Amino acid sequence: MSTHFKYTFDTPLYKATSSFNSGLYINGEFVDPAEGGTIEVINPATSQIVGHVSAGTKKDVDLAVEAAKKASKTTWGLKVPGKTRGRIISKIADLVEQNVDELAALESLNTGKVFTVTKHLEILGSVNTLRYYAGWADKVHGKTIETDENKLAYTRHEPYGVVGAIIPWNGPLGMLIWKLAPALATGNCIIVKPSEITPLTALKFASLLNEAGVPPGVVSIVVGYGNTVGAAISEHPLIEKVAFTGSTLTGRKILEASARTNLKDVTLELGGKSPNIIFDDADLEQAVKWASMGIFFNMGQVCCAGSRIFVQEGIYDKFVPAFTAAAKALAGATGDPFSPTTQHGPQVSQTQFERVMGYIQSGKSDGANVLIGGERYGNDGYFIQPTVFTECKPDMKIIQEEIFGPVAAIIKFKDEAEVIEQANNTVYGLACAVFTENVSKAIRVAHALEAGSAWVNCMLSIHDNVPFGGYKQSGIGRELGEYALETYTQVKSVHVNIGQRL
Repeated sequence: MSTHFKYTFDTPLYKATSSFNSGLYINGEFVDPAEGGTIEVINPATSQIVGHVSAGTKKDVDLAVEAAKKASKTTWGLKVPGKTRGRIISKIADLVEQNVDELAALESLNTGKVFTVTKHLEILGSVNTLRYYAGWADKVHGKTIETDENKLAYTRHEPYGVVGAIIPWNGPLGMLIWKLAPALATGNCIIVKPSEITPLTALKFASLLNEAGVPPGVVSIVVGYGNTVGAAISEHPLIEKVAFTGSTLTGRKILEASARTNLKDVTLELGGKSPNIIFDDADLEQAVKWASMGIFFNMGQVCCAGSRIFVQEGIYDKFVPAFTAAAKALAGATGDPFSPTTQHGPQVSQTQFERVMGYIQSGKSDGANVLIGGERYGNDGYFIQPTVFTECKPDMKIIQEEIFGPVAAIIKFKDEAEVIEQANNTVYGLACAVFTENVSKAIRVAHALEAGSAWVNCMLSIHDNVPFGGYKQSGIGRELGEYALETYTQVKSVHVNIGQRL
């Protein structure tokens, strides 16, 4: 019998019991894993076990692929008009919206995210993403191309058929929807591997798919470890495309696996060490607020977090104490993700807690100055104080490597040319930010920075219709917007002879 998850929430913000099948969702039903096994689900705010989910393996991926291959040729893909796919995706969006509180509660329980933020940004944001791509489903068009009077030439944008998605733990439902929505809109069937650390919202989401009218086999949710389910998706010869969000190290492994098997199309959204540049003429109050949110949002567990804060020398002495005060206020609002006053929760796991604390110790050992934080918060769970370093050198690990935690490094600079060189001195290129009241300078610097997203006088501003992705070792391809549709389709050129005779 499949595993079952049941948890009663009794908090100031949500009071209800969540109960759903936590087996593997394959071919339209929840099933036991082929080789048995379960995975513990941990609440990072308490470090206590709150339940178990089934653990899949390669055999389960094989079953999911078999079901997806059949569905792609019979009940989905080009067999189903785009307007029909769009209606089904819209129905999924409706069901997610109807279950927004439960999904937000499960996400917060599993990740440690603040409940109110999770509800309004991630879960309702996922609803918007689904509706955006539902609107695209009947608008995936090719082109008619003029050659000569004896030929009709046109292109078709066709689905791959079976695609895979490997989801990170820092945005479990949001990242799932970023991949699933354009995949379904373009007619693909998809096999999703949620993170084994944060599987709850993916499984609750799976329980809504039948009601939405998704045919069996079109979507499969296979929870498991990276070296089993993740590897199987990356290597499977019948999966033609894989989309992954996570570490650069794992992204390399997925590319290698694709090269060894069938040369899959691969979309990678990887790590970042994003620079946030604050010029002397910036609005100080706004720069402090955006910079604080830019690094401390989701406890710093954001791939495009503005972890390197470059402050021009003329405003430096005003910015640093104001930013430190913001970090101190956030530290005072640390605690239970379900408390109305909480603004800062725990890291997602013991492993991530130890990783971040290791980087903090590295910064201290290398001679950086800790203005605030740098220590564990409390005795229970995986809480880390918001941390601010100054006196940082370019070669320090806390400047060069992605920490993925609530750790900001502030660096003083003199002029535009210097800061552009320093900001680009990284293997990453996911995002960047520029704060200045000079429009020409803002555009000039944004264009000079090597990053896939550039924010001017804001940070972490992401929209469904604007592409997102990285330069350099921050990834390959784009998610969101019309650009994402291109990554889930293949272009076929059709040549029709209408008059030429040999």
